[in-house]
Amino acid sequence: MTHDSARGRNAHPDATEEAPQPDTDLVPFRQAVRTWFGISLQTFGGPAGQIAVMQRTLVEQKRWIGQRRFLHALNYCMLLPGPEAQQLAIYIGWLLNGLRGGLVAGVLFVLPGVVALLGLSAIYVAFGDTTAVTAIFAGLAPAVVAIVAQAVVRVGRRALGHPALVALAGGAFVAIAVLGIAFPIVIAVAGLIGWLLARFAPHIMNRAESNGADDGAAPLMSDDALHHETPSLRRGLQILAVGLIAWALPVAAVALFTGAGSVFTTQGVFFSGTALVTFGGAYAVLAFVAQRAVEVYGWLSASDMVRGLALAETTPGPLIMVVQFVAFLGAYNNPGTLNPWVAAVLGALLTTWVTFVPCFLFILLGAPHVERLRHNHALSAALTGITAAVVGVIANLALYFAGHTLFAGTHLQRVGPLALNLPDLASVRPVAAAITAIALVLVFALRWPMLRVLGICAGLGAAAALVGLPVS
Repeated sequence: MTHDSARGRNAHPDATEEAPQPDTDLVPFRQAVRTWFGISLQTFGGPAGQIAVMQRTLVEQKRWIGQRRFLHALNYCMLLPGPEAQQLAIYIGWLLNGLRGGLVAGVLFVLPGVVALLGLSAIYVAFGDTTAVTAIFAGLAPAVVAIVAQAVVRVGRRALGHPALVALAGGAFVAIAVLGIAFPIVIAVAGLIGWLLARFAPHIMNRAESNGADDGAAPLMSDDALHHETPSLRRGLQILAVGLIAWALPVAAVALFTGAGSVFTTQGVFFSGTALVTFGGAYAVLAFVAQRAVEVYGWLSASDMVRGLALAETTPGPLIMVVQFVAFLGAYNNPGTLNPWVAAVLGALLTTWVTFVPCFLFILLGAPHVERLRHNHALSAALTGITAAVVGVIANLALYFAGHTLFAGTHLQRVGPLALNLPDLASVRPVAAAITAIALVLVFALRWPMLRVLGICAGLGAAAALVGLPVS
């Protein structure tokens, strides 16, 4: 089926609101913008929760994209450095509305988090206390635990179509959570296993593909539809040139006007580098960022770093957004000739820019090529293996998030070469546990919409704080 025929299903409710532009928009652009803005307000809970939001909205509710295509895009994004959920938004935005769709989806995905964390950073610096903010967000984290659990169940149900793939997902979980094996190694091995299974046990992959078929109405963009934008050397060079200039120009500007040794130049160069090595999610690089920011550059204290991470975990958007908090405090404490508040905002925005611009570059450069490889049997088999491993990775993220939400402390338990972070049972947070239980009922039993669940749980957290119950 071609892209045009996929777009022409007039029976689909989302296709009749306004006429899409020929060869550019699969769905009406204004409607896409509204949808991405709605998604951006629900991006709590790290990549697992963010993937769950897009899965539910784009695959299950809107039926704009098929399940297999969604997983194919996710697999590619998991191979890249940087926040995979934002990259997935850029990829799908590009699929639906071309270049402008990818730009809008990627910007909107992080915009609420940028605004929220900028405001919270200012409150933290001005008042040195985030108690009121903590109370407001106290109910959101437990709600996200339920939403993330639903993501693991839904993605796993469709991606693990054979016991061998279930075992692969379990192995990926153990490798990361218990053995501490690096994320890129886990993904590479999973891809190799997928290729070997297709070569020597093809019935496993055939069953996996049939299990991953969509339920319900056909999506606007089917798994067989071709995207109108084809890869070419000219297009690649244009994207690369514009992307590199956009990435480097602000850093060059602050170096010119504030000096090569200013805090702004240092932050721009440092966080440009970290953006290229953030494989496996933010946690893989945050320890390095914390060590350099605290011990080498002296931008903030260790306790500041911990509080900044807590703020980033309770605001929408990728967790790597915590670098904005780090830059805000670093520039405020080392403003040079600028007003400290002006310096703080400048440092925060510059760091946000150099952190996320590479995400657009990776997707807009690679997506057309990845789309043309969807029907390559060997690559599809490798990506099926990676899909199974991704389920294990999401499960590990879900466990990590749940442990830090429901318990105030954790400890590292070692048994020989094995190591596992276990919660301190005595440090359980009763309010968080109660709200999580309510959220699980709302999500799994009552099937309430996500925004309603988040609203109810946020209200419960605020109410608990008002009556004096411990919420942190």
